[in-house]
Amino acid sequence: MSQSNGSTFIKKVKKNMMLATAALAVGVGSAYASPTQHKTVEVEKQTIFYREAGDISDPTIVLLHGFPTSSHMYRNLIPKLADNYHVIAPDYPGFGNSSMPSVNEFEYSFDNLASITEKFLNKVGVKKFTMYVMDYGAPIGFRLAHDNPSKIEGLIIQNGNAYDEGLRDFWNPIKQYWADKSDANKQALADALLTIDATKWQYTNGARNSEAISPDNWIVDQALLDRPGNKEIQLELFYSYGTNPALYPAWQNYFRTHQPPTLLVWGKGDYIFPEEGAHPYKRDLKNLDFNILDTGHFALEEDLELITNKILSFMETRVHNKR
Repeated sequence: MSQSNGSTFIKKVKKNMMLATAALAVGVGSAYASPTQHKTVEVEKQTIFYREAGDISDPTIVLLHGFPTSSHMYRNLIPKLADNYHVIAPDYPGFGNSSMPSVNEFEYSFDNLASITEKFLNKVGVKKFTMYVMDYGAPIGFRLAHDNPSKIEGLIIQNGNAYDEGLRDFWNPIKQYWADKSDANKQALADALLTIDATKWQYTNGARNSEAISPDNWIVDQALLDRPGNKEIQLELFYSYGTNPALYPAWQNYFRTHQPPTLLVWGKGDYIFPEEGAHPYKRDLKNLDFNILDTGHFALEEDLELITNKILSFMETRVHNKR
């Protein structure tokens, strides 16, 4: 064993001994590196809420959430990673517990959400990191990666699109809205996508067993969508999503040029981002662990343990090469 590997091994042994002692002290079977902390920080006059856990001296994993949820979607994953990694998951403005300025007070665009996220990471001192991107987290995260390639240690992609092949039938009404931002098209999207039935559908469609998915997910998300002014925010972002396909070639060039180690875990039952959007990543990424899972859009709800194990193995063997 090399001196450097020996030091890493000793550090982990000491940490595990401390965790075991803490577990016995509180009378539970296991303990995590630290409990999840719920924090806020001011960025560009916005209050950004974030969840954080783990030892800040460990490698960082940044978790970027999708629509219509928040860092709440990672509530169960965070403690499972925190024994070995520093984990941080922000809420974008207009989502979760972050500020929700009106559409007249704040630019709700993917460019601006990426800018706020980058400034947030700078402010909390995250310099190098692996990103977990899902749904909206993909166009936000891929902007960050394209503009800051030296900061990216790895990518974890879960039902997040970067190819034209991934925009299928679900997107047809939204594409009509991109072409014509009329009140009629806006109302059609609000009626179709911003109701409790639509939010529940995102969690249950394509799942193996919808009864295994807690209704707390769509109840929490819908309560936030139903805040006065939030539907207008989401409609602005539906429109702004039209800026993303034009950037796909640049993101694909980033993949080809920088070849970040990548773990892809994709729910094949997802109607929003179908499996057709997953396979093109194989064209551009050579260091790719590619996995199609038998679940839907919010894959963590059914496959938390499987995805956790994939992440831990990926981080050990491909990102930090400890084995």
